[in-house]
Amino acid sequence: MTTTTTNAAQLDAEALYQQLLEQIRPHALAQDKLAIVGIYSGGAWIAERLVQDLGLPSKAGRIDVSFYRDDYAAKGLHAEVKPTQIPFDVDGAQIILVDDVLYTGRTTRAAINELFDYGRPARIMLATLVDRGGRELPVAADFVAHTASFEPAVSVNLQRADDGTFSISVDHA
Repeated sequence: MTTTTTNAAQLDAEALYQQLLEQIRPHALAQDKLAIVGIYSGGAWIAERLVQDLGLPSKAGRIDVSFYRDDYAAKGLHAEVKPTQIPFDVDGAQIILVDDVLYTGRTTRAAINELFDYGRPARIMLATLVDRGGRELPVAADFVAHTASFEPAVSVNLQRADDGTFSISVDHA
């Protein structure tokens, strides 16, 4: 994938979701013990749809990394902590970890640490709608719908409408 400078008008979240689904589909069909876990909140929304659209037997897992963040001691607990739900046996599972936007890699690291508290997966792969660069840790996604470059002050956010459709906003600080 090439890296481009992107604005909100260029980010059709539904089209990006379809691209991500088509990248994951061949892999999902080839795995016996595939599970999908989404990072709250956008990654969890995407994970739910992936499980449904792929026809997977187990529900999507949801993970809140609040207690696993490396800035927890400095920032404290986020006001909207949600319960982690892993409705499958992690031991030996092929897990696709889903996040809406990949940035520094710190959230991904925290999610992997939390997953290992539930067991030892055979493999963890990462899927994201938007890889915005700016990595601080050596983390790369296996499945990426769009790669773009944004200034550090820019926030890229996934929203989900009442009907389940996705949209993306790009907010400048």
